[in-house]
Amino acid sequence: MNTAVAFRRPATTNLRWLWLAVLVIALDQLTKHLIVASFRPGEELPLTPFASLILAFNRGAAFSFLAGETGWQRWLFAVIAVAACGVMAWLLARGGRPLFCAGLALIIGGALGNLYDRLTLGHVVDFVLLHWRGWYYPAFNVADSAITIGAAALILDSFRRPREAPEKAS
Repeated sequence: MNTAVAFRRPATTNLRWLWLAVLVIALDQLTKHLIVASFRPGEELPLTPFASLILAFNRGAAFSFLAGETGWQRWLFAVIAVAACGVMAWLLARGGRPLFCAGLALIIGGALGNLYDRLTLGHVVDFVLLHWRGWYYPAFNVADSAITIGAAALILDSFRRPREAPEKAS
């Protein structure tokens, strides 16, 4: 009997990280609901000299990619989100370091939060606007932030992985 297999944790144990994805979805939907209930489209509330709340709708992907299309992009982005979440859930089930698992869970939560908007509203609700002296970063939301932080966690984790020992020449 292979002892490595005998002591391997079951995949369901690794899926415990999905609580983080559920938390992201809940915070994302709560904040979007509050903004939609409190703002008119395009209405802006300055918070600091460099940040505002604004109600914006994005029919495209990141940076409004394909937002001007006729609507087919909604389904393309939905299929991509479902496929990507499936792959990440599979990776999560395989396990890894906590930073790796947290990164995957954050991305899954963010992708599903935006997917919900896309399927139910036909667009994603964005509300955080960063700006400085005439420069504006595209509006974003909690789901987008979770995706970004999750991707950064995966990148950081990739640098922390131990290097394989070089093979000895015979």
